[in-house]
Amino acid sequence: MTGYVLLLRGVNVGGRTKLAMADLRAVLEDLGFGDVRTVLQSGNAVFTADTEPDEREIQAALAERTGLDTRCLVVTAPRLRAVVDGHPFRDIAHDGSRMVAIFLEADPDPAVAAAHDPVALDPERIRVGDRVVYQWCPDGISKAPPVVPFLDRRWKVVGTARNWNTVTKLHDLVQRPTA
Repeated sequence: MTGYVLLLRGVNVGGRTKLAMADLRAVLEDLGFGDVRTVLQSGNAVFTADTEPDEREIQAALAERTGLDTRCLVVTAPRLRAVVDGHPFRDIAHDGSRMVAIFLEADPDPAVAAAHDPVALDPERIRVGDRVVYQWCPDGISKAPPVVPFLDRRWKVVGTARNWNTVTKLHDLVQRPTA
C-alpha cells in the first residue's frame, strides 16, 4: 500500500463549498482507499491505496454523494517529501502560518511559464519548484500577492494552497506507517 494525500480546492473556506470531513472520509472509504484520515476542516485527507488514485473518479464521487463540485489534487508521499525537502525559505520562514505551498495539478507549458513568471509578483518571496510554488508571506497571507489566481489565469494550471503548518502535518501523517 502506498500513501497519498488528497487536497480539495476551496473547501470550507469563507463559508462556501462546505463539506463535512466525515462525508469526505466515507467517500474515500467507499472508493476502496484504506487508512483514511482527514486533517483539519479544509479538505485534506491522507489514505493508502494499491494503485494510483484517479482524481477525476474522486471528484465525480464527491459530486454524486455530497453535491460538492471541486477540484481534487492527489499528491504522492514521495512528491510531498520533495516539496518539504525543497523548501527554499527554510532559513527565514519560521512561522508556518505565513508560508504557503501552492500545489499544481500539472506542469505549466514552459513557454507560458517563461512569459508569465509568478516570481515577478514578489521576487524576494516567491519561488517555483517542481509542480509547486512556494510563497513566503511575512506580512500575512491576506497581504501577499494572490498567486493562485495568477496561476489559474496566466498558466491555465489548477493550484491549491496550503500553509506550511498544514503541509508538514500532512507530510508527517503520510510518511508514518499505519498500524
